[in-house]
Amino acid sequence: MTEVLFYHLQNAPLERVLPDLLERSLQRGWRAIVRAGSKERLDALNNTLWTYRDESFLPHGTLEDGPPELEPILLTTEAENPNGANVLFLVDGAAPGEVTGYERCVLMFDGRDADAVAAARNHWKTLKDAGHDTTYWQQSDAGKWEKKA
Repeated sequence: MTEVLFYHLQNAPLERVLPDLLERSLQRGWRAIVRAGSKERLDALNNTLWTYRDESFLPHGTLEDGPPELEPILLTTEAENPNGANVLFLVDGAAPGEVTGYERCVLMFDGRDADAVAAARNHWKTLKDAGHDTTYWQQSDAGKWEKKA
């Protein structure tokens, strides 16, 4: 079964947290998919990943950029895995759908958005009931991740 991590964003926005998690994924030799809930959000994340830090580069692209199988990090709104990703990042309301086939799925949600929290709870129940290994991580006041469940 897939390891599913729920990341409850409280003190830092997605744009600050996601690049670090993507860097760690690449360091492990993993390929990643970032599935966003909308095309507009996808475009904003694409721009963020190009500019988030001057001294760093995250090789990534979208389905519009060329062959997806060449992208170590693929940004998409689709429920496919055309780059053979090991890890799936779900952001901004993207629904998990089928996560089997990934080593890890990371569902990130804004803890200040009641609808996002409610959706994450529903996804937790569905994925847990499906037999996936689920864990819940919350940001501390210092910005560190603490395992809560």
